[in-house]
Amino acid sequence: MTEPLAVAVAVEDVVPGVLYWEVHDERIDFVSSSHAVQISDGTVLIDPLPLAPDALERLVPATAVVLTASVHQRSAWRLRRDLGVEVWAPALSHQVEEEPDSRYGDGDRLPGGLLAIFTPGAGTTQHSLLLEGDRRVLFTPDLFAHEPGRPLQLVPAQYMHDPEEARLSAEKLLGYDFDVLCTSHGRPVTSAPHAAISRALEADAG
Repeated sequence: MTEPLAVAVAVEDVVPGVLYWEVHDERIDFVSSSHAVQISDGTVLIDPLPLAPDALERLVPATAVVLTASVHQRSAWRLRRDLGVEVWAPALSHQVEEEPDSRYGDGDRLPGGLLAIFTPGAGTTQHSLLLEGDRRVLFTPDLFAHEPGRPLQLVPAQYMHDPEEARLSAEKLLGYDFDVLCTSHGRPVTSAPHAAISRALEADAG
């Protein structure tokens, strides 16, 4: 999937050292979100969407791009050329426009210390990424959507490869320790994310 045409003009802070931006993605007619983790020697970009030059300055120097899924290539290849960063992608991703520099699997440690957690369902190769330590943040692929003014919800079943497997992946995440949930489609959940996931599962089952 090529880059969306929309360009984000600002980057927001989620917690210290974790950043967020979004666009209305005309390819899916819905919001798409990206995140970044600032570390000692630069910034790790997660599923990066297009950014205006002034906003991109907040992310430089970038040290790596990490994709949670092959469908989230977005600006990865252009940023690799423009910024000289390596791109990491799930090991089994086949539908990629270019070959990533590194591939990863469940349990691997990625740039920025991110822990890869295999969470299939929306797709077959999707992984969530857990930032541990003082900033306990979970970044998810296409499991959840979080529109302004609405509770967190599971992505609708018609957009899932295997909805039941997606539910199992969401339930699996409840066993991890995190304070903030960052989704690929909507705003971060910064308060009681485990409860928000539980409510989303209940609503989906109801």
